[in-house]
This record gives sequence, C-alpha cells and structure tokens, in this order.
Amino acid sequence: MSLLHSHYSHRRHRLGHTHVEREHKHHDPAGHVHHGAKPKAARAMMWALLMTGLFAVVEALTGWWSGSLALLSDAGHMVSDALSLGLGTFAIWIGNRPPTQRHSYGLQRAEVIAALLNGLLLLAVISAIVIEAVLRIRQPTPVSGLPVMAVAFLGLLLNAFNGWMLSQMEHGLNARAAMIHVMGDFLGSVAALMAGAIVWWTGWMPIDPILSLVVASLMLYSTVRILTESIHVLMEGVPDTVSLNEVGDKLAGVHGVLSVHDLHIWTLASGMLALSAHLEVETLECWPGVLATTQKMLSEEHGIEHVTLQPEVRQGT
Repeated sequence: MSLLHSHYSHRRHRLGHTHVEREHKHHDPAGHVHHGAKPKAARAMMWALLMTGLFAVVEALTGWWSGSLALLSDAGHMVSDALSLGLGTFAIWIGNRPPTQRHSYGLQRAEVIAALLNGLLLLAVISAIVIEAVLRIRQPTPVSGLPVMAVAFLGLLLNAFNGWMLSQMEHGLNARAAMIHVMGDFLGSVAALMAGAIVWWTGWMPIDPILSLVVASLMLYSTVRILTESIHVLMEGVPDTVSLNEVGDKLAGVHGVLSVHDLHIWTLASGMLALSAHLEVETLECWPGVLATTQKMLSEEHGIEHVTLQPEVRQGT
C-alpha cells in the first residue's frame, strides 16, 4: 500500500483530517477471483512442467555426450524451468484457496512470491552459464555439431508449444516469470542450433560459449524486471498502470466530495488493484450517490475493483 498521505480537493487543500467512523464500504477481494481461469492456468503449467522435465533429461545427456555448453546450459535452464513451473502451479493452487480468519484476503499473493523466487532462480542459472562460458572461451572444448542441432531443433519446437500454452493464461507476474523461463529456453535452443551448425560447418568451437553468453544477457534483462516488479508489489507500491495524483484529482472532482486524503493504491495480486481513501463530503445524505459514482469511475477508468472508502463530514457544516 502506498505510504503517501495526500490531500486532494477541488476547492482547497487541507493539512489535517478528522476520522469519523460512520460507514465503511468494503468489497471483498476474494469475491473477484476468476475461478474459471485458475484450473486452466494450472493445467497449462502442469503440461509444460511434464514436457520440460522430460526434455531437460534428453538435452542434458546429449549435451554431456556431445560436449556442447549451449545444450548443457539450456538443459540447466530447463531444469530451473521445471522448478519454476512447479512453483507456479503450486502458487495457483494455494492462491485459489478461500479467505480465512488468519488471511482475510486469501493467499493470492503466493503468485507474487513465486515470481520473486523464480527470478532469483533465474539469476542463479544465468550466473552458472556465464561462469562456465568464460571458462569455455579460455579453453575451448570439442563439440559434436549434428547431435547438438538435432536436439536443439526438438527443443525449439517444445518451447514454442510451451510458450503458446502459457500465453493462454492471464498475464500476471507468476505467468510472466514462467514465460520468461520458457522464452529463455527458446532462445537457448536457437543458440544451440546455431552453435551446432557453425561448429559442424566451420569447426570454430568458441561460438558455443559465446552464444550462451548472448542468451544469458537476454535473460538477465527480463529477470531483473520480474524481480523489481515483484518487490514493488510486496512493498505495497503504487501500480505502474495507475497515477496516484490523477486518481486523487478525479475523486476530489466527484460531486459532493470536498476533499480526499489518506489515499492508498496497491496491488493485491496480478490484475487485482485495491484502493482505500477518506472522502470528506458535504453531508452523509449524499454519500450513497458519491459511493456509486466513485466505484463506477474507479472500475471503468482505472480497473480498480477492490475499494474501501470512508466518508467524513466537515466539522461545523
């Protein structure tokens, strides 16, 4: 939740506020879970997990036999993918559990934690690839081109299929982290295919670790983004898709609202934005109309469905 205590008013700004506990309108976030999408997402991740795990074994054995770092690094990445997809599937399952006395919002943030852990896992894989690639560049290792190309081509098809399945899911942090793993695998297969072809035609061995470094650098950019976004959500930051000042000005512009303060906007889980605010109104008689107008505006213009608004009547009116 944002820690910014801002005051918005279409008439004047106030430096203080008075809490008047009259009515507390709250929309239960758990009531907006898209139950139909969760099993579909879990099935997509389970299929991707199964195929990725099996192919990682094939790729690792071929990479060890052929001496290809590109294949071995891609196999290592696919193992991390299997862990990522397993973690993502678990996050979907646990995040779909209903609210309890201890967790009134449910466990929907499990997907954010899964995305953070997946990002850290990706960093470990990238680091291992970079270290091994540098060693291979210094001391080139013989690589068998044809087996590398054959397995890399199969990996290309598999990762394209996995990417298509994951693209059917809701594009939350968890799904995006899994997609980055799969896209990294796809690029790894492309690199291994190119490395195998170049080695087969030219015999130039350093191309194998060089292309591995290229894939690692591409993965690093997306991984850092996932990590920063996950931390931003866990720190209750204002979502990038929403302007706190703009929302505050629009709330203050609603007929019957004198000022807005204690405005907070944060992300409960991917695609689930929440807002809380104190609205100073002219009279409590106008509150039902103000409430309906603000809820409609926040939902239609900013995609904020989970709204907690507290009315306050200006003292002396």
